[in-house]
Amino acid sequence: MILHGDETADIATASGPMRLHVLRPAADGAFPGVVLFSEIYQVTAPIRRLAAMVAGLGHVVAVPEVYHEYEPAGTVLAYDKPGTDRGNELKYAKPLASYDDDARAAVAWLAAHPACTGRIGTMGVCLGGHLAFRAAMNPAVSAAACFYATDIHSASLGQGRHDDTLQRLGEIPGEVMMTWGRQDPHVPFAGRQMIREALEAAGVRYEWHELNAQHAFLRDEGPRYDPALFLQAMGWVQALFGRALRAG
Repeated sequence: MILHGDETADIATASGPMRLHVLRPAADGAFPGVVLFSEIYQVTAPIRRLAAMVAGLGHVVAVPEVYHEYEPAGTVLAYDKPGTDRGNELKYAKPLASYDDDARAAVAWLAAHPACTGRIGTMGVCLGGHLAFRAAMNPAVSAAACFYATDIHSASLGQGRHDDTLQRLGEIPGEVMMTWGRQDPHVPFAGRQMIREALEAAGVRYEWHELNAQHAFLRDEGPRYDPALFLQAMGWVQALFGRALRAG
């Protein structure tokens, strides 16, 4: 599918303007929307290619710059130690309420986009997996695809490193997909079990995938990328959003 892939929008949030990178089918008509949350490095080339894949499956995709309060619009952090250190610093500097405000603003903007049907899903990797998961508590979100989501089991997202994600699972109205790498040191087996037990206890509609993969196995740059698992995972994403975002 041919895409429009070079659009941006600077939208208002409670903590100041936030840039969204928008990728969407060039064809006429309206498509379901997906807010895709990035890793700690913001909208890198691999994130943009991931967004293009999701857009090519027939979605309007909006990728927020998650650290818009702290870095100039357009800032991309490098996949190196300084970039990683800065990304992690900001992950724990940003108030939890600001992450949630940003998600609400992005979802509302995308739902009103003229190329969007108004049906919204979320997706994310690493930090973005957690943000997509929290965004699924929004009643406007029908489905969330969350990949190797960090900090859920440790309840350590945001300023003060004390989030309430696991306490709020009952607020999720739609369907979530959780995908993990068994060789991911950021979310060990005990942490994954804690999350799954909490989903069961809250009665959340979910699907669960554990793969023999490293953290960041979707990132098509670096030694941890697994192309075969990437394609398998995109099939799951297509099935989830096809079921949840095109119904009703």
